Amino acid sequence: MTARAKAGGGRWIEGWDPEDERFWESTGKHVARRNLIFSILSEHIGFSVWSIWSVLVLFMSPDIGLPFTAAEKFLLVITPNLVGAVLRLPYAAAVTRFGGRNWTVFSSAVLLVPTALAFHFVQQPGTPLWTFMLIGAAAGVGGGNFASSMTNITTFYPQRHQGWALGLNAGGGNLGVAAIQVVGLLVIATAGNAHPSYVAAIYLPLIVVAALCAALFMDNVDAVRARPGALREAAANKHTWWVSFLYIGTFGSFIGYSFAFGLVLQTEFGFTPLQAASWTFLGPLMGSVSRPFGGWLSDRLGGARVTLGAFAGMTAGTGVLLFASSQGSFALYLAAFIALFVLTGIGNGSTYKMIPAIFAKEAEDDVTDGGEAIAAFAWARRMSGAVIGIAGAIGALGGVGINLAFRASYGGAAASGDAALTTFLGYYVVCGLVTWVVYLRGALKSTPTSRPAQEPSKAEVGRA
Repeated sequence: MTARAKAGGGRWIEGWDPEDERFWESTGKHVARRNLIFSILSEHIGFSVWSIWSVLVLFMSPDIGLPFTAAEKFLLVITPNLVGAVLRLPYAAAVTRFGGRNWTVFSSAVLLVPTALAFHFVQQPGTPLWTFMLIGAAAGVGGGNFASSMTNITTFYPQRHQGWALGLNAGGGNLGVAAIQVVGLLVIATAGNAHPSYVAAIYLPLIVVAALCAALFMDNVDAVRARPGALREAAANKHTWWVSFLYIGTFGSFIGYSFAFGLVLQTEFGFTPLQAASWTFLGPLMGSVSRPFGGWLSDRLGGARVTLGAFAGMTAGTGVLLFASSQGSFALYLAAFIALFVLTGIGNGSTYKMIPAIFAKEAEDDVTDGGEAIAAFAWARRMSGAVIGIAGAIGALGGVGINLAFRASYGGAAASGDAALTTFLGYYVVCGLVTWVVYLRGALKSTPTSRPAQEPSKAEVGRA
């Protein structure tokens, strides 16, 4: 491995090969760990800015001159969710064009724009909804950080460690949702309901720190560069769309519930901002912490098996939510929602673990059929990075669907979330069936019981 400086391009590492065990043990794992740490920091702040409006809407009331309805508040949290989902694809591609370090510096620094705008406008009485929607759209840039970060970290780690590394990277980033909700709770508890600008003010210096750390401690690697057409090639592969469909159910649920949880509690149980903020951080916190566990478990049991278990649990959890709603039981409702968050986190980790395993297995099959090994596994890495970008973008759109469903459900004659929850339950059932039919049915028939759990079978990667 050699390092060189490119004119105007920052530090670049050439010859990066984490699959070489000698290189990995002597040098690679130390460089990878350093980049992972500061990737998590940047992604964490990005998630916080992306979800800042899920906190700020809790402050909005006639008392501070912002008398928005529940439907208008749901629209405000939908806007950054939608923009963040759309930006994930170009953000993933940007890493392959500009390098992981260079893009992390830029994507961190640009978070100053929506945060400064929120700081300025959120306490201006009479500010129209469209202004906040534009600022919320700008906050969507924080949602793109996930795709660029995951694409970059996939390149740093060997396939055998990617489940754990990607789980840590994503889980640490996802914690940004819980962190900003804790900040919101602390602001409400100490300064009251009339100072939402304090939430944005706290994050302005943190954004600067994240950008500086990325510039000082991260690296670009030549292996992340993709040949033109990688996204187009990935879009033509059936697994891209199967995995994206599943990721709508896992990550879409996580981010959608994270954005909506406080508003749901306010609407369902008539909570004050302080009461809602006292509970909202728990769900994203538990979902974020469980994501690395989902990746770790998938390294041992296989991503498809863990994903199927997650969807089975999410189906049951949604059923309990419907029962709790019918009984008006806050304790049961909260417990079921927290369980749902945990299961979405596990499913996020297991679904992303499936991506490199799928394409590594296809590369193995190509080599078995006479293909050239280096080219085959380079193709697998290129495809994994591209599919992570596509699945991340499509999965985040699931969060938009979650919030649109809640908005329609609470805006209906019944003014209840039951219609939305019933829709989610049906989707989880379909996701479980897809996981079984495409990735597991043949595996259980053809895989010997003595096969090591971490070795993906041919059927598990979807020869269906």
